[in-house]
Amino acid sequence: MLDLDSLSILSIWTAIAIYAAAFIAYAFDLARRSEVTSDARLERETALVGASAAAGAVAGSGVATAGAASTEVATPRYVMARIGTTLTVLAFVFHLAATVLRGIAAERVPWANLYEFAMIGTLLVVLVYLLVLTRIDLRFLGTFITGLVIVLMGAAAISFYVGVVPLMDPLKSVWLVIHVFVASLSTAFFALACGLSVLQLMQERRQRRIAENAEKPGAAFLRTLPTADRLEGMAFRFAIVGFILWTFTLIAGSIWAQDAWGRYWGFDVKETWTFIVWVLYAGYIHARATRGWRGNRSAWLSIVGFTAVIFNFTIVNVFFKGLHAYSGLS
Repeated sequence: MLDLDSLSILSIWTAIAIYAAAFIAYAFDLARRSEVTSDARLERETALVGASAAAGAVAGSGVATAGAASTEVATPRYVMARIGTTLTVLAFVFHLAATVLRGIAAERVPWANLYEFAMIGTLLVVLVYLLVLTRIDLRFLGTFITGLVIVLMGAAAISFYVGVVPLMDPLKSVWLVIHVFVASLSTAFFALACGLSVLQLMQERRQRRIAENAEKPGAAFLRTLPTADRLEGMAFRFAIVGFILWTFTLIAGSIWAQDAWGRYWGFDVKETWTFIVWVLYAGYIHARATRGWRGNRSAWLSIVGFTAVIFNFTIVNVFFKGLHAYSGLS
């Protein structure tokens, strides 16, 4: 008879398999987006790109016309995207079950080592993505989100799995619940911002080539996506939410360090990288809001910031030893 932890492992691998199916469905959706666009739609979009650059000069009926055309471009319903989202929801249910089973087996919150953190972190990435879908259609990010979850959770299940063990003394604190959960939640918002920034770079290049009357401006599926400015705005808003949560993570970690080791800050490797991530996103938000860093520079700052987050939760935890060496790996 399988114990709870074994059932958790079975559930997580089931979730990974379904996420893979969702990834394929979302990939087919992007391919179909390329097929359903036509030269006439491209001409309308070219006009829209030009109109967006001069939006401040448009008023009255012109605004209504542009809005109507924008709606026309966005109206197709993509069946494969709906299938991908349905599969993602199903995978999320198994993912949630695996996390809950692990917590019951351990008799504590299931995020005390690297394997468990990967489990809760990727779970929250999917949760935030699905919640956002109820307000904004971001299904074009489906391949990025499911692909990220497959890579991170698959790698954790293969390389970082450890059995249920008692908590180390410094982890026996309410701050384990608060600090790690908020850090995981902020990572979810940073992931969405990163995905949007990658698409922003692609869309920015495509719009520039359209303006230059290039024969092949870029991937055809980009015709069905929002403009680069719209993608940048959404990425910025998600990054702000993530930054607020990350700031709380940094403060909560300092308070926890005082309880555990008698000092608020000690330049431990983990503490230092957490601060580096904070500085990167603070610089990104400040540069975009006050220095006019828009377009590609803004997108690259967002991508670099998320790369630092992944580095902090993977490479730092595995290869750098310090007071935060709680990966669970020997």
